[in-house]
Amino acid sequence: MKRCDGRRLVSIGPFVKMIPYIMTRRSDAQIFFKQLVYTDTIDTYLRKKREQGYKINYLHFFISIYVRLIAERPQLNRFVINNKLYARENIYISMAVKRSLHDDAEETTIKFAFTGCENIFEIAQIVEQKISECVTTVSPNNVDKIASLIMSLPGKKALVTILKCMDKYNLLPRAIIDASPFHTSMFFTYLKSIKLDYIYHHLYDFGTTGVFVALGKIKKIPVVEHDAVVIRSCCEIGYTLDERICDGLYFSNSLTLVKKYLQDPYLLETRLSERMKDAK
Repeated sequence: MKRCDGRRLVSIGPFVKMIPYIMTRRSDAQIFFKQLVYTDTIDTYLRKKREQGYKINYLHFFISIYVRLIAERPQLNRFVINNKLYARENIYISMAVKRSLHDDAEETTIKFAFTGCENIFEIAQIVEQKISECVTTVSPNNVDKIASLIMSLPGKKALVTILKCMDKYNLLPRAIIDASPFHTSMFFTYLKSIKLDYIYHHLYDFGTTGVFVALGKIKKIPVVEHDAVVIRSCCEIGYTLDERICDGLYFSNSLTLVKKYLQDPYLLETRLSERMKDAK
């Protein structure tokens, strides 16, 4: 049976097809990478945009980079279900949100949907609108409603097992997949907002998330430049990746593209004319 959130990849090499049978769980296939980011260029860009009347912050900036990255590097938008490799049809980024910055404040999740063609201004608007709806409303969102329903029923463990099995065999209803934060291109953790350093977050075995990104707080650290130690304002990013979705060279070249946008943020102001897709 076909999936509603992706298409099966058939024209791939036999070794690539075999890997999901060797590493059957997403947590078996986790690899980790840390990226150091100098924040001077980002701060200058964001300051100029604010002077021009645009309310763009670090969250908007980094989500814009990753939306553009996935659009240009579509293998990052693949996922493995039931030992088979799929290409996701759209770009989604999930993140957890606290309704207020208090220990006992309610936490929920948001899933942003993108075409991949958006520029940074459009992405900032989408992100702010979705977060505002989540934080200001007292009504639960679709994720909260599904979680509440499951937890209100008897046999919770059995029910979750059934949902996992339905997902495995492509029987999970579209309504659940659309609401689920675990069925997403990327999970983004904005630790900078709570002044916490980067982490390496685990990948969930439920759902389809193959990329987890954790952006840490800004800090000053010593770095070596031209054989001299200098103090730079930096933040660090922790990546956790499912190595089954693409090879190491593809990951490496993708991170090089991230550096390109970090060094020249103005590239994000141009829309992509069309979304790049996997070859069948």
